[in-house]
Amino acid sequence: MGYIVDISHHQPNNKFNWSTFAKNVDLLIIRVQYGSTTIDREYKKHVASAKGHGIPFGHYAYARFINVEDAKQEAKDFLARADKDAKFLVVDVEEQTTKTKAEMLPATQAFIDYLQAHDHRPIGLYTGHHFYEPYNMNKVKADFLWIPRYPLKPKYACDLWQYSESGSVPGYTGKLDLNRLNSNKSLTWFIGEAVIKKVSKPVKTSSTNSNISNIKATNTVHTVKSGDTLSAIAHKNNSTVAKLQSLNGIKNPNLIYVGQKIKLK
Repeated sequence: MGYIVDISHHQPNNKFNWSTFAKNVDLLIIRVQYGSTTIDREYKKHVASAKGHGIPFGHYAYARFINVEDAKQEAKDFLARADKDAKFLVVDVEEQTTKTKAEMLPATQAFIDYLQAHDHRPIGLYTGHHFYEPYNMNKVKADFLWIPRYPLKPKYACDLWQYSESGSVPGYTGKLDLNRLNSNKSLTWFIGEAVIKKVSKPVKTSSTNSNISNIKATNTVHTVKSGDTLSAIAHKNNSTVAKLQSLNGIKNPNLIYVGQKIKLK
């Protein structure tokens, strides 16, 4: 398995050898904003590079809200800036920004609730290990939880564990934040078309084209149905498995998912 890396403008885009980096990374989590007023100055470049090199990515926003209404506005701004191809969205809450400690929970929940009400993708919470219980982040309802702790594993159940802030990945000479899966949520849950809140069961494909007659092609996109195979989709649309893999960032041609959108052109 490759690395799961989160980046921001602290990792300048031009410092990456993206061709090398892409070969070693399974997932990028790209910062979009620091509060509503500060847009990450590298995020659009990072998104373009991720897309250009077939790296799946999600987005996070560092929270600076001061109350519930401000949290809703930050969430609105985050959603407006988030790239449509990001697989999931995360609010990063790791310092008290509200007037009182007690306000952090409702404001954080308001941010998440706004995103969930206006977007179909999974919405996650990133929060400090030291911050989790004292600020009632353990009471926040989100689709997944992401916690940093170095070098020990978190004491709390979480789905992503940021295990290093000084990691090394071929293709970048500086230090990077590195993460590991830490629950029964697989990489596919984060990067597959499981981004509609329910994880679809994988369709294990074969090299036969016995299901071609059941495939209905569209001009540019095919939605995977039970029984589809990548080879059958390619055959039906006068394409090749290799081309579809390249277009869609599919590493394993024998594993596609019900509901997955397959770009054909």
